[in-house]
Amino acid sequence: MLLGVALVLVLTLPPPPTARVNDYAGVLSAADRARLEQQLTERERATGAQMVIAIFPSLEGESLEDVSIRLAERWKVGRKGVDNGVILLAFLKERKLRIEVGYGLEPVITDAVASAMIRDVIAPRFREGRYAAGLEAAVNEVFARIGAETTTRETARGPAGRRAVDPGTMLLLLLIFGVFGVAILNAMRSSLRRGYTVDRRGWSSRPPIFWSGGGGSWGGGGGGGFSGGGGSFGGGGASGDW
Repeated sequence: MLLGVALVLVLTLPPPPTARVNDYAGVLSAADRARLEQQLTERERATGAQMVIAIFPSLEGESLEDVSIRLAERWKVGRKGVDNGVILLAFLKERKLRIEVGYGLEPVITDAVASAMIRDVIAPRFREGRYAAGLEAAVNEVFARIGAETTTRETARGPAGRRAVDPGTMLLLLLIFGVFGVAILNAMRSSLRRGYTVDRRGWSSRPPIFWSGGGGSWGGGGGGGFSGGGGSFGGGGASGDW
């Protein structure tokens, strides 16, 4: 009996979304949704991190943390192996908020940071009924944290952080290329000296032609709606209300 109830509860969760902004409660205008979607898309392109927003009418008697982590596990927001996903959940009837943070972003958006975002950024605007403003402020805060961390990491690496080429390795490479170049030149001179006698053997009398691999790029084509990239969550984040 209990197993049956659990299965029903899991099946009632929404399927993985095809958009970054999911308003199941109908509190956002079409313009608000489009603006937030565009902001999240641009931030994802800039940082690689994925953020999804979901607004529900009610928890239907469920535990906030239980619903949010099961949803995170099902939606898999963020890149697989990088786990850089964030999910912002709101439940109108209970006036509850939850920020779920992927494993990879837990050092950046700590539980304390997520709690402060809810308390100081989102909740005040939600109390005034300004849902879109609260969500937009949350998006800005989340990606400001992610962007600051990325900048700090790149600055810390700096030129000194990049691996220098060992002088011995460089000398060895130069010697190899030098020997290879001399061998090619000798082969070309020998071929030219033989002239058309090579043709009588059925070969070409022209100097050898060295082919290089063509250009081009490989990768999946873009287009279509949003989908989670396989990110994992472990319960990091914070809960609050308004």
